[in-house]
Amino acid sequence: QGRLITFFQDTLGYEYLGDWQSRANNSNIDKTLLTDWLSTQRHNDRIIKKVWDKLKRAAGVGSTKTLYDANRKIYDLLRYGAKVRPDVGQQNITVKLIDWKNPHKNHFGIAEEVTLQSDNTNKRPDLVLYINGIAIGVLELKRSTVSVSEGIHQNITNQDIENIGKFFSTVQILMAGNESQGIRYSVINTEEKYWLQWKEAEAHPDAGDNLLHRDASQLCEKARLLEILHDFIVFDEDTKKICRHNQYFSVKAAQEKVQKREGGIIWNTQGSGKSLTMVWLAKWILEHNANARVLIITDRTELDDQIEGVFQGVNEKIKRTKSGQHLLRVLGNSTDRLICSLVHKFGRSSDDNTSDIDDYVADIEALRQDAFHLKGEIYVFVDECHRTQSGKLHRAMKTLLPDAVLIGFTGTPLLKADRQRSIEIFGPYIHTYKYDEGVQDNVVLDLRYEARDIDQNIASQHKIDQFFEEKTQALTDTAKAQLKQRWGTLLNVTSSKERLSKIVADIVVDMNTRPRLMSGRGNAMLIANSIYSACRFYDLFQETELKGKCAVVTSYRPEHDTNRQQEYNTYRKMLVMYFNEPEDSVMRRAEEFEKAVKKDFVEKPAEMKLLIVVDKLLTGFDAPPATYLYIDKKMQDHGLFQAICRVNRLDGDDKEFGYIIDYKDLFRSLRQAITDYTGDAFANFEAEDVAGLLKDRLAKGKEQLDDAHDKIKGLCEHVNPPCDIPDYIRYFCCEEIGNDAQIRANEQKRLILYKLTAAFVRAYANIANEMIKAGYTDAEAEEIKNEVSHYEDVCQTIKLASGDYIDLKAYEPDMRQLLDTYIEAADTETISIFDDTPLVKLLVDNRETAIAALPKSIRTSEEAVASTIANNVRRLIVDRTDINPRYYEELSNLLDNIIEERRQGAMDYREYLLEIAELSGQVREPERHHDYPEDINTAPRKALYDNLGDAPAEQREVGAIAIDKAIKNAIRDNWQGNLFKERRVKRAIESVIQNELSDLDIDLDTVFELVKNQD
Repeated sequence: QGRLITFFQDTLGYEYLGDWQSRANNSNIDKTLLTDWLSTQRHNDRIIKKVWDKLKRAAGVGSTKTLYDANRKIYDLLRYGAKVRPDVGQQNITVKLIDWKNPHKNHFGIAEEVTLQSDNTNKRPDLVLYINGIAIGVLELKRSTVSVSEGIHQNITNQDIENIGKFFSTVQILMAGNESQGIRYSVINTEEKYWLQWKEAEAHPDAGDNLLHRDASQLCEKARLLEILHDFIVFDEDTKKICRHNQYFSVKAAQEKVQKREGGIIWNTQGSGKSLTMVWLAKWILEHNANARVLIITDRTELDDQIEGVFQGVNEKIKRTKSGQHLLRVLGNSTDRLICSLVHKFGRSSDDNTSDIDDYVADIEALRQDAFHLKGEIYVFVDECHRTQSGKLHRAMKTLLPDAVLIGFTGTPLLKADRQRSIEIFGPYIHTYKYDEGVQDNVVLDLRYEARDIDQNIASQHKIDQFFEEKTQALTDTAKAQLKQRWGTLLNVTSSKERLSKIVADIVVDMNTRPRLMSGRGNAMLIANSIYSACRFYDLFQETELKGKCAVVTSYRPEHDTNRQQEYNTYRKMLVMYFNEPEDSVMRRAEEFEKAVKKDFVEKPAEMKLLIVVDKLLTGFDAPPATYLYIDKKMQDHGLFQAICRVNRLDGDDKEFGYIIDYKDLFRSLRQAITDYTGDAFANFEAEDVAGLLKDRLAKGKEQLDDAHDKIKGLCEHVNPPCDIPDYIRYFCCEEIGNDAQIRANEQKRLILYKLTAAFVRAYANIANEMIKAGYTDAEAEEIKNEVSHYEDVCQTIKLASGDYIDLKAYEPDMRQLLDTYIEAADTETISIFDDTPLVKLLVDNRETAIAALPKSIRTSEEAVASTIANNVRRLIVDRTDINPRYYEELSNLLDNIIEERRQGAMDYREYLLEIAELSGQVREPERHHDYPEDINTAPRKALYDNLGDAPAEQREVGAIAIDKAIKNAIRDNWQGNLFKERRVKRAIESVIQNELSDLDIDLDTVFELVKNQD
């Protein structure tokens, strides 16, 4: 921290504001610094006060204004200035809060240990960056041996309103870093998986090899920081977003081209944020050229929808043209500066290559000579430019827009044959960001490839049985029996149908054996080779457990047609089932159905598990849950590249890869050993442009399992021999039984244990059925299976022993389901009792039941049982202390005494358990174990009664009742966290203290905090 502060001072030119750990009234808007800077801009005290008041109002967060709302208001004030009226009768003036054009004319300051008071606790961000007195950046630092993710968690937790969320209303960039990993950055309300890493070859020479200093010099250098804040932040429909490094450098490179009136091509791979790159470039062009107009051209209706949605989502007014004539009218009128159009509207057909483009060119020539006058300087963005480069189309565009600057955008590489023509039309590459770079930066997921030759594997009843056994060899007998019940229906189907039936059977098996599909958080897409095949697939799935959980999305619209009876009948059944309405009322709702199932697929993956498509949804459709893509269609080049990228989007921790299942052997991997996966499918691309796109599923699955295995063993190697359960408890929980400080100090170690165990189990489940094929010997496979079981038992034990088992379910996504499927876990049934019933409650209700319900690994060791129960009781006491400090502090002392007596041997094991059980009752049910006066009959009254100083019981009873009644008269809905409603309650308490309790020494703030903590 000290080294970084020095770097900010000496190298980046920030003023060190000091260590603010003990400084009173720290805030996200420092009035002194803001006033000093505004004074240098020659604003008088009256204007400065108005600006201050406006900022404070905008920064307020409460019950009616979220952190997002406040942050957006502050951002608008920072970017566009604050409009204030100098005096009555005078016009508004705009007061700049930041001088964006002259970065070095602003005051940049850095403060450390900025202590901030919240309702529940004090928090202290490590470093806060202030620009002109306004907190713009927060940076949490960790030692080089501690993962940067801990700093990310700290930032995320601090944004909770009950912590110091209000402070973040002005903060525009959040950072977390250490010297071994550098900096990760984001904006408010960003999940950890979306935090970004900046990548740039150049850094300040003073940074040397220090990753933390390099990243700081690239992100926080004055001009760079202001540029990112001004030009690369958007508020997109309740989500604030900041640029990735590839977006920044794409736009910067394009800016240079635009200023020279030159075009070119931006290739940023699928899923890397191409739409927002367009937004930021368009905004920059329109802001820097008052005469500029931007026309965005797409070649798919869904892309036209997407572009319009993206720009409207960030509050950019965009005009969507409805026809070629409409486009001409819009271009001939200067009103609309941002326009989008479907490319086929340049001609009379949706086919880019039809001859009527020639006629259209002639029409445009006539219009130009007669009545058409193009307004403004036109910049044309061509989306998916690899598809829209025909000579005729280019001629039509140049005829209509002869002086336009053309910039092509693509998410796929250019074909070898098209590369030269594309450069002639658009110009050279402006910027490239290839797929393997996106994977390396965790912007998109790696793809795992698997070819399945259904015809070979299932050619007879014998082959069917063999196929089933191969697919389920790692399952337990119970799981196999359950699956066979479902399989029975499929066997009947398979015996009477051909190849499609076998693919259906294959996919259903995956739904029951692949962890991500089993969990309900992941789903799949199936690409059929025709609409007819898609409908047949759908009908076959209706005979399986996927009935009601799959849908067909194609360009077909149901109409009576004797030549398309299969499609019509399928759509009729599908629409009637989905809408649950009669046929005559649903047959015209195909478009509504498509939107609804797409939404279900994205938001409810457990309910819409499979989409069957042909051409639709293979571009411009982002669905994070989509994990498996099944391909039963001949595809190649751009179409295949874009299709497989449907499953590369980030989602939860349990989505580690996207899976491509190839039924057409597109890459010839079954017939030839081709490791780079170019084959026929990508033969028309340059090899380096598709490098790293696909990886063999089994080879990479083994690599992942070995890595997860090494990591979990590495974490646990520090456990002292003989590595029995008490040894694990001492290492991950506490050396001293019931020591809450040690339990909390080891929390990060436990989080890592839970995370690594979940990763180990998932990695095993991914290839559990194919361990031998993946390259393991029988002995190695059995050893790994046993270790998965062992570490899951350790993980469950530590969750119980520490009291984490309720709070940390995020680290065990369907672990139990996976283990039930792949491993006979002897303790599964007994452990499951803790899913909903805390151990302390079991202990209160029945001591023997509680101990019998513990895993065998714990209950066979007196030390492990003693530690587990004491830790759980301590956890509950600590969690409830804020509700009634005095009562629970007394119980904490009692627990200390019991543990100490047991440690010194003054209490035997059975007596210890009886004492702990008695104490547990007092913790969980104070009303049954503590005598209160008759009218002290609610939890808040009991808390007040216990904590009103050392006054006699009668006075505490009167005071508790009086305060309780005053509060009930004063409170309003959602009062906690609302400053004005809280003041009303506080005044009511103060009135009782000053009147009825004036002779007692009672601290108003202490009582108020106690009241706020009541449920």
